[in-house]
Amino acid sequence: MLRLRRSLLSQILSSPFASPISHLSRFISAAAPAVSRNPRFAVEEYLVSTCGLTRPQALKAFPKLSHLKSPTKPDAVLAFLAGLSLSPADVAAVVAKDPKFLCASVEKTLAPVVVGLTGLGLGLSRSQIARLVSLIGVTFRCRSIIAGLQYCLPLFGSSENLLRALPLAGGSVLGSDLERVVKPNVSFLLECGLGACDIAKLYAYTPSPLSISTERIRTAVACIDSLGVHRGSPMFRHALQAVAFLSEEKITTKVEHLKKAFRWSDAEVGIAVSKAPTVLTRSENLLQSKSDFLISEVGLEPAYIAHRPIMLTYSLEGRLRPRYYVVRFLKENGLLDHDRDYYAAVMISEKVFVEKFICPHKDAAPHLAEDYATACRGEVPAR
Repeated sequence: MLRLRRSLLSQILSSPFASPISHLSRFISAAAPAVSRNPRFAVEEYLVSTCGLTRPQALKAFPKLSHLKSPTKPDAVLAFLAGLSLSPADVAAVVAKDPKFLCASVEKTLAPVVVGLTGLGLGLSRSQIARLVSLIGVTFRCRSIIAGLQYCLPLFGSSENLLRALPLAGGSVLGSDLERVVKPNVSFLLECGLGACDIAKLYAYTPSPLSISTERIRTAVACIDSLGVHRGSPMFRHALQAVAFLSEEKITTKVEHLKKAFRWSDAEVGIAVSKAPTVLTRSENLLQSKSDFLISEVGLEPAYIAHRPIMLTYSLEGRLRPRYYVVRFLKENGLLDHDRDYYAAVMISEKVFVEKFICPHKDAAPHLAEDYATACRGEVPAR
């Protein structure tokens, strides 16, 4: 039975003459086990014993499948997935993420999608299609996915590049209206100076700016212009993602809070946002706590922070504060030059920081590593 199930898609994809869809019913009938309609079909038990879901996953999925009266359609879908060579774990993941996948019509939806993905210039292999099912789930149940992939494939350069990006996107753009939403957005962003590579990266955001209305995209770009982020800047794409899902009022509120919290002028806000647009996505409380620390405790000037806003994207408890403790300790004990910049200590990786600021002082400060680890846990080191 398993061998027969796995041969289903092979026959569909390899036959040079027969119509794969016209013969699909016969293949599914042979691959799926014979069942009788049972009004007391135990959906939850089926999800656990046949689909491989855990009991909590099955309980969560049950409301979406409670209408099922027999396993006929789910069995056909499982035979379809077996034909694509999905592992039991992959099948369980697909069903857990999208329980209604079990209700999809193999003949009318899933098989035509597979046929479209193997031809029409896409040329995806069966293993790639299996990956696609695992990655996007619900979007695979829409036949519009074929046109969506055909359109975006040139932006990525290859189907493999596209498949690598989809785990981040979750198929959000592929589920959007291609003609009314995606194409107009891409055209407008090309006019704004974004290249195909940048637009491809926008596909990988969840949610993606490419999935919203072109009117909102235009409004977001206008806000970005007013903030001083140049359209040709490498930060333009990041700024678009940061503001695309915010209203104009919300953006204004965030800008005013930045000015208040960090004592910035309009120009300094523009400098900060142009260098690190994601500061607009941080909560007011989080920004205020970082302002209190960097200005009041570390003693940094507002203008200094505005020109180095990347600091505001780092964890206060996990990076900014612990490294400050180390730098201050070393300076106070004559182990580090007083002119050594705190920002330089913040920017480097954890490995490099330990190598440069902890390891060289094992003899002079034997407890430094321990105290640094304590600080990284959010505790104040005793020494």
